[in-house]
Amino acid sequence: MFTSPFTYLDDLLQPPGDLPSDSILSRSLYKDPHLQATLFHFSRGQQLNEHTASHPAILHFLEGEAALTLGDEQRRAGPGTWVHMTAHLPHSIQAETPLTMLLLLLMDA
Repeated sequence: MFTSPFTYLDDLLQPPGDLPSDSILSRSLYKDPHLQATLFHFSRGQQLNEHTASHPAILHFLEGEAALTLGDEQRRAGPGTWVHMTAHLPHSIQAETPLTMLLLLLMDA
């Protein structure tokens, strides 16, 4: 079996199929022992309640607007917002518009 030396996605902003008006769609894009990449499409008003991750993570907001809680701080997120979080940091995301976000979990950091 041949394994490609790269992963190529031509449009992260295009959800696979229609996005229901009241949901969050997550799609695993890549996973190896060091990195896990997941793309999220949020409908307006959807949220990920406060939670933590057992690994450091990067949030890259590609499209839309969100209210973001990082620990005790409230921040705004929009296209181009980039966040690095340490492991176990409580955080939450509230989509104020349709939102697309790339999550990178740094598995061996």
